[in-house]
Amino acid sequence: MFGHRSDGKKVKGLNIIDKAEPFFMPQRIDAVNYTTIKIPCDKMDEFIQRERRNGNSYSYMHLAIATIVRILYIRKKLNRFIMRGTIYQRNYISVSMDIKKKLEDDGEQVTLKFYFTGRESLDEIKNIVDTEISENLKEESMHRTTKAIKGYTKLPDFMFRWAMAFIRWMDRHGILPKSLIKASPFHTSCFLTNLKSIKLGHIYHHLYNFGTTTIFVSMGKEKMEPYVENNKELKIGKFLNLGITLDERVADGLYMGKSLKLMKDLLANPDTLLEKLPEGDLPKTLVKRKKKKLKVKKIKKVEKVKKAKKIKPLKNKIKHEEKMKKIAIRKLKKKSEKENLENISHEDLNA
Repeated sequence: MFGHRSDGKKVKGLNIIDKAEPFFMPQRIDAVNYTTIKIPCDKMDEFIQRERRNGNSYSYMHLAIATIVRILYIRKKLNRFIMRGTIYQRNYISVSMDIKKKLEDDGEQVTLKFYFTGRESLDEIKNIVDTEISENLKEESMHRTTKAIKGYTKLPDFMFRWAMAFIRWMDRHGILPKSLIKASPFHTSCFLTNLKSIKLGHIYHHLYNFGTTTIFVSMGKEKMEPYVENNKELKIGKFLNLGITLDERVADGLYMGKSLKLMKDLLANPDTLLEKLPEGDLPKTLVKRKKKKLKVKKIKKVEKVKKAKKIKPLKNKIKHEEKMKKIAIRKLKKKSEKENLENISHEDLNA
């Protein structure tokens, strides 16, 4: 009450726009934005096959949850929520997800809620998810969410309506018990639906006004799509599409855009998810990429050629005339010498 909640702390020092937006758009459904992220499957498939040979069995769902958890830890504004116009920073990271015990029309549906610190490695996240799912797939098992709601559903409709109204009122004023918040799948950082498991494409799911969910991710079945490589060649590739629904009031467009780009980079380079994030300051580079070797062209040293001195036109003309005179003199000398020889030869014959 009075701005205090068990699941979050009030964010202080907000700028004017961020503080005013929740009052312009009081309901979560007022501030919904939708987008799609296309993830190329080549590197994910290579990673899954390589790890399978090493004895580790990962799926697209494990990679998606690990990426969401890491993004929520790194980009902390995405783990905020709004209640009665006040922006809160959530105290924990959690992902909710619906599963069916049997893939049948009448199969029981269970809503799970996984808790994380945000620094877990992919293997640790896989163990948390798989353990929770395997325990709740048993026919005799009953999840805490089901237990919490079971008593209310036995009430008559009008009393159930009053009970839900009272729960909403407690939630708005920050006095909802911790046990109900822990059991509620709607009080979560992100809600994930895996439509790939039932061979459907991605959708854009709405956000719930009840609870505090800020992000909804829908993972569809991968499919072949055309794409242009390096803005030159048209090719066909396999892509995984994620339908993202966001509450725009928790962060501005630039912050959201950078967060979604990082999410795409992490999923497209799953090797980074194998490492556990260290405590303290985050590493500057979260996505490891192979450094491209730059080809440096060796420049051959060119010897400097001395430029010939320019001769003025007048001097050039004089030199040419002198040269022509010398040639003419030589020709005359040769001619005279030849004539002399001929004269001498005639005189000898006459003698």
